Amino acid sequence: MFTPESILKSTFGYDTFKPLQREIIANVQARRDTLVIMATGGGKSLTYQVPALIFNGLTVVVSPLIALMKDQVEQLRALGVPALFINSSLSPEAYQENMDAVRRGDVKLLYVAPETLLTPRIFSLLSALKLDLLAIDEAHCISEWGHDFRPEYRQLAEVRKKFPSAVCMALTATATPRVRADIMSTLGFSQANEFQSSFNRENLFIEVLPKQNPVAQTLRFLQNFKDQSGIIYCFSRRQVDELADALAQKGFSVRPYHAGLEDSERHRNQEAFIRDDVQIIVATIAFGMGINKPNVRFVIHFDLPKNIESYYQEIGRAGRDGLPSHCLLLYSYGDASKIRYFIDQKEDPERSAAYQHLDAMTRYAEGSGCRRKPLLAYFGETFTSENCGTCDNCGSEQTTQVDITIPAQKFLSCVKRSGEKFGAAHVVDILLGSKNEKIEKYKHHELSTYGIGRELTKSQWMHIARQLVERGLLDQEPAYRVLSVTAKGLEMLKAREQVRGLINEPKRSERADSKIKSASAEEAEYDKSLFTLLRNKRKELADAAGVPPYIIFSDKTLAQMAAYFPQTKESLLNMSGMGRVKYERYGADFLTVIKAYCRENRIEEKFKAPARDKDDAGRRYMAVGEAYNEGDSIQNLMKRYDVTADTILNHLARFIMAGNPLRSAEDLIALSNLSPDQQMAVFKAFDTMGSDMLKPIYDKFNNTVNYDELRILRLCYLCEER
Repeated sequence: MFTPESILKSTFGYDTFKPLQREIIANVQARRDTLVIMATGGGKSLTYQVPALIFNGLTVVVSPLIALMKDQVEQLRALGVPALFINSSLSPEAYQENMDAVRRGDVKLLYVAPETLLTPRIFSLLSALKLDLLAIDEAHCISEWGHDFRPEYRQLAEVRKKFPSAVCMALTATATPRVRADIMSTLGFSQANEFQSSFNRENLFIEVLPKQNPVAQTLRFLQNFKDQSGIIYCFSRRQVDELADALAQKGFSVRPYHAGLEDSERHRNQEAFIRDDVQIIVATIAFGMGINKPNVRFVIHFDLPKNIESYYQEIGRAGRDGLPSHCLLLYSYGDASKIRYFIDQKEDPERSAAYQHLDAMTRYAEGSGCRRKPLLAYFGETFTSENCGTCDNCGSEQTTQVDITIPAQKFLSCVKRSGEKFGAAHVVDILLGSKNEKIEKYKHHELSTYGIGRELTKSQWMHIARQLVERGLLDQEPAYRVLSVTAKGLEMLKAREQVRGLINEPKRSERADSKIKSASAEEAEYDKSLFTLLRNKRKELADAAGVPPYIIFSDKTLAQMAAYFPQTKESLLNMSGMGRVKYERYGADFLTVIKAYCRENRIEEKFKAPARDKDDAGRRYMAVGEAYNEGDSIQNLMKRYDVTADTILNHLARFIMAGNPLRSAEDLIALSNLSPDQQMAVFKAFDTMGSDMLKPIYDKFNNTVNYDELRILRLCYLCEER
């Protein structure tokens, strides 16, 4: 009998599941409707592909993009999985052939567009078959609050009612709490069946630089990525064409992509990028939705994105294979002003919402703290680490904070005295004693704060202004960035409280060298010459088969080959991503290359222990749960694994949520410092709101019950529930 683990290894070539994948698959196997929120690269597709190969009947996958369907089907067929798509890109003959194959039962996974699924022709076809699973990809399109709402997606709620025996999954990589609630309400899902993995992409190094000479900055950045794939996003078609031309003149392998090009040219450029015939695509945001290219090593935002959701989705196209990748945003106040001009043309409430999105984006770009904290907070996730180590602010040369009380008082006073009607740049002009027309017009040269800040430069004052906004001493109105002093700021002025911060912005180097620490040792130390030979062989095989190179193997698989030099069938099958069918099709070709290289360079094969024999982080919750059941205390487990109590509690929660029993909760309840009444109130909140997400419970109690307590009580609650 097939199990999820056996399918994972034999078909997909992986030894272990990524976090939450196994729990989601178990939930679907139990025929419970399931919402999956999982970051790009987290392995969403496997959570419905594995059950599809276990169920007897058909799995239908709804996907909004033709290119993405084609890509997924190519990857599955390369693995030996019978998969097809039906959409408007097919000729009438091919359309009918695919329908006939589905009718005969020759297909396990059928990919369709929402419009196709809504047609009587397809409904009639599916009604005559056993439909076991309906998977709705890009499910944020269901919600009117989503960044990519599509009315036809809303109609899928009616489609699923017509197939009541099929379990339904909704999957998305980007969904705010509001959007998630809307998806579940529309599809009638229970909150207990929502699974959300972390939005944190540890392998992405995130950097924001002041935009000064953007073409020169881009050229410097690209020097670190010779022969690597990357995407550069620009605001306008004109900017795309100009930058693509500039890079081509410097010898880069580059193509443009935007809606102004002929369909045929746009398609050719996209295909050239996917097939590694071109290394760089310069594009508007129209590019990337249908792209599943895993070896994109960098994403540059040449211009400011309109909102955080789009930005997160676009940087998510980097490093889908899990290898280190770099995301650079070039930010200027002028870019924000340009977007504001276009927002001004809209009508309310669309205009107000757009201003709020832009305000969140500019605050993120101007922030001096860890980049991951505001990015993840936008999606309702708390990032607790003080230093992520993989963003520019955490990796910068940290300057010791100094007393900035007097500059802060000067700035807040100037905001007040100028009537709280102006942005930071104008307030700074007053402090510096500027003699521009605006100062004269409003008679601000007559203010007592005029010219009292000449000891600092304009950039220093602007940096102080950003820190005061971050600390909640100033409020910045979204539309026109007008500053006002908050109640906290007034209290600071009145009580003359000390404010500490930085006068100068932290120094950063414009380098993409590896501050990124998430690559495993073998991925960081592979033989570069062998990797190049393997990549050339992959390209040759891909061109012969008419598929993108990553359909053959990912860069991660090649990196492992170039690190361990496998020279037998058994050792090659031990490489990540090397399933049975892929070995049969391509194994001999790659073994030939590796053996010849090792012979020529006198290199011995290195032993690689199968990942399933390791107590890796992805499955550690099982070891922790079993040890706890055998009598180990929380304290002993913390010492054994060198982790915090929070981590052990999270492992135990995963253990019990995966369906495993846990011994009595008495030991756990003793860890709580809350009164019995408070504990009972939290348990009642879990009854009504569910226990999967702690933030809604935290918000319900107005921050009076901390996350440590909630983790303890959730575990107690789950024990009693089981």
